[in-house]
Formats: sequence, structure tokens, C-alpha cells
Amino acid sequence: MIDLYYWPTPNGHKITIFLEEAGLDYEIHPVHIGQGDQFKPEFLALSPNNKMPAIVDHSPKDGGPPISLFESGAILEYLADKTGQFLPQDNTRARFSVLQWLHWQMGGLGPMLGQNHHFNRYAPEKISYAIERYTKETTRLYNVLNRQLDNSEFICGDYSIADMASYPWIVPHAIQGQDLEQFPALKAWFERISQRPAVQAAYRHAENYQMPKEMTDAIRKNLFGQTDTRPAED
Repeated sequence: MIDLYYWPTPNGHKITIFLEEAGLDYEIHPVHIGQGDQFKPEFLALSPNNKMPAIVDHSPKDGGPPISLFESGAILEYLADKTGQFLPQDNTRARFSVLQWLHWQMGGLGPMLGQNHHFNRYAPEKISYAIERYTKETTRLYNVLNRQLDNSEFICGDYSIADMASYPWIVPHAIQGQDLEQFPALKAWFERISQRPAVQAAYRHAENYQMPKEMTDAIRKNLFGQTDTRPAED
């Protein structure tokens, strides 16, 4: 059994996609980031960076005590090695092809599109330079992915954790100022993945956990205003 500490963000969706694709038993523990659950001591014990997702695997491959992990890329790699699925195990070239694109998502696609979301949707004031900067960078990254997919059904040939990591960040393409018609190979890939039953099952979890529609000051502080995760002193 795997305990998944989750909220329906792109990084949260990555892990539910894998768990559904691999058919692993798991239980969701919601981490309501708008209410500040990510700063609770019990969650910080699992994820000291106060970010979800995190997992606790109660049946690790080595047969030892439970393993806890944070960082979605590390979790995907761990689960792929645990199950022997969606990441080549014996072919070094194929394995590192997947890992380099996983790291591309973690180091580029996710952070840059996250800034796009922030300045386009959540920033209390519209800063035209920031909106233009991150919208253009999003377009550049979409073009990188589109070129990679030009002659390939999936990012690294076979469906892998690289696809699972990238797909959730493309889902909100409209609010990122992107038109998928401008990226035909990416669009075809996006549609292929969206039709996978496991992906659809993963996204159904989002129906149970939603942020309030109104962005209150308290929610904004929990999402963007924290500078210190240490518990308050008595």
C-alpha cells in the first residue's frame, strides 16, 4: 500500500497517473494547500520543502521498513524502479533518454509554466513584463516538446514517466496563453494521453478536492506568502 499526499495540481496529477497506470494500491491523503496543510509538522516530516506530493511506500522493494519520498520527479523514478514499468531498466541509453526529459520537465517546463500561472492568474497586480516573459518562455518550451514529438508517438518513443510528468503541465494550456493548434505534434500527443483510461481515472480524483473559487488573503498567504516553515514557538 502506498500513502499519497496529494492535491490536484500538475505535480499531484503526475503521481496519480503513474499509480493508476501501474495498478498499484494507494490511499490519498489530501494536502489542502489553500488551507496551509503543507505547513503542518506531520507533513513537513515527510516533505521538508513543504510541497506536495509526497508518498510513503509501506511495501518497498527491498522488504525493509516504509520509505517516504518527496519531489514528484524522484517519486516517479522510484515507482518506476519499484514496478519495472515506464522507465527502461536494462538499456542505459533508453533509460537516460527518459531521465533527461524527466529532468527537463522538473527543471524547465514545470517551473516556467508555474510562473506563467502565477503572473497570469494569481498575482495581485498584473505585471506586463512578467506576463510577457513567462508566456514567451512557455511558447519556447512548447516548441521544444513539439519538435521532440515530431517523429515519435511519445516523448522517448515508448510511453514513460517523461510523458506522465509533462502532460499535466500542458492540460491548462489555454490559461498559459497557448494554442495547441500551433503545435501539431504536441497536440496529437496530448490527445493520445488524455484518452488513456488510467489518465482519466487519475483526473477524476480532482473532482473530490477543489480550491475555493475566491482567492482570499489567507489562501494567497498559504500559497505564496510563506517564508519560514518552522513551527511557531510556544
